[in-house]
Amino acid sequence: MVIAISFCSRLVALDQWLFIKLNSQWTNPFFDAVFPYLRDSVLWVPLYLFTLVFITLNFGKKGLWWSLAFICTVAITDVVGARVFKESFERLRPCRDPEFSFHVRLLLKQCSESFSFVSNHAANHFGIATFAMITFKGIFKKWMYIAYVWAFFISYAQVYVGIHYPLDVVGGALLGIMAGTFTAWIFNKNWGNFQLDNLIR
Repeated sequence: MVIAISFCSRLVALDQWLFIKLNSQWTNPFFDAVFPYLRDSVLWVPLYLFTLVFITLNFGKKGLWWSLAFICTVAITDVVGARVFKESFERLRPCRDPEFSFHVRLLLKQCSESFSFVSNHAANHFGIATFAMITFKGIFKKWMYIAYVWAFFISYAQVYVGIHYPLDVVGGALLGIMAGTFTAWIFNKNWGNFQLDNLIR
């Protein structure tokens, strides 16, 4: 028990140290201007809608099932992240912690009142990236790894703007990868991953 407590204390201290580095020291004006918008889900809604419509129109019934599985992936990561992890751990966000907030360089107008672990942004986007990569690897091959780069920067932005610790986004990313793998496995088992010959001619 003592060893476990000591380990957790060191892990939290390391997490806070890395947060300070990413949020307050390893910074630049370009990230300051871009990251608050990059991590905003509203910015990406048109892309999500376009993707769902594009896949449905080009792959027919299979595309429609893919779109539904895509939505289920986001729903799973959102519900599990918010209802299971956040409500179980009740970790305060760095910008809400009265013992730590003075270290925070907050780049948003306000700090969210929800708990910090895990990051739902990280869970959602890594879930989407994993689901898309597995189901579309037959068409886009290695190019699908770009989706992980996109998810990484959105997750990194959560720390940079001051609303999540690094471990929050790591936990969210792992949750997203598991959820995306699960929904992709179900989709591929029932409809198979996409190939070029799946396109509606």
